[in-house]
Amino acid sequence: MLDICLLGTGGMMPLPYRWLTSLMARYNGSSILIDCGEGTQIAMKEKGWSPKPIDVICFTHYHADHISGLPGLLLTMGNAERTEPLILIGPKGLERVVSALRVIAPELPFEIRYMEIEEKEQTFQFEDYRIEAFRVNHNVVCYGYSIIIDRTGRFDVEKAKELGIDMRYWNPLQKGNTIEADGKIFTPDMVLGPKRKGLKVTYCTDTRPVQSIEEHARGSDLFICEGMYGETDKQQKAKEYKHMTFYEAAHLAKSAEVPELWLTHFSPSLTRPEEYMPGVRKIFPNAYAAKDGKTVELDFEKE
Repeated sequence: MLDICLLGTGGMMPLPYRWLTSLMARYNGSSILIDCGEGTQIAMKEKGWSPKPIDVICFTHYHADHISGLPGLLLTMGNAERTEPLILIGPKGLERVVSALRVIAPELPFEIRYMEIEEKEQTFQFEDYRIEAFRVNHNVVCYGYSIIIDRTGRFDVEKAKELGIDMRYWNPLQKGNTIEADGKIFTPDMVLGPKRKGLKVTYCTDTRPVQSIEEHARGSDLFICEGMYGETDKQQKAKEYKHMTFYEAAHLAKSAEVPELWLTHFSPSLTRPEEYMPGVRKIFPNAYAAKDGKTVELDFEKE
């Protein structure tokens, strides 16, 4: 099960009823945070989720509304007696930006490991999931992210017994490892069926519509996309500042053939985004103007 929560849905500045954009995902005891604007800690507290088990924080870009909550979050994680290393992922300049922010959070009981994105598309592989970063089009270097949980084929117990594979090697083989034992080599394909459908969530914000978003959103179970403006007369402003309208996001969702779209990163002037959803749903019916704390539990397909 993959838990997804939009902690905050605001852009530019936090409001009394809307924190700045931040996404948190939880899977198999691991937590991933994408962006950490002002108010992220409060939103997390309101949700009842803890920052302590966060293993990875990804940054789309280095505008303040996406990273200014980081020093306080690091201090909270340190005060919770965290000792495990924390991985940060972001565009080039990540270590320089974070080091500057850490002037007010210099003492931490855990190591920070930096992974800077060097290509237009780059994959970061972890034990239980992978994160794909892809370049989008904002007025500074900016990336979208997909969180992907692959699912291996079903383990064939009878086949494993027939091959004489000791039970202690079954779990490593299920995880995709090759085993050498008693002069024999056992590979996962010997005991696993065809790969099964996994889970995928794609998130992007602060961008114009570009082909890379559609390509990476395709096959996602959930597509979370910037909707800075709902007003139909804001199209030119969206182009000028390199943001996206509700309707452009809906067209991307339609082209990518995703099952569900959540809009986020609303302009502070957009006080009632749901008022514009009837027009959005004419383009893409299963679209939602997300509110802070909007959550979903994504499960693997039943067999």
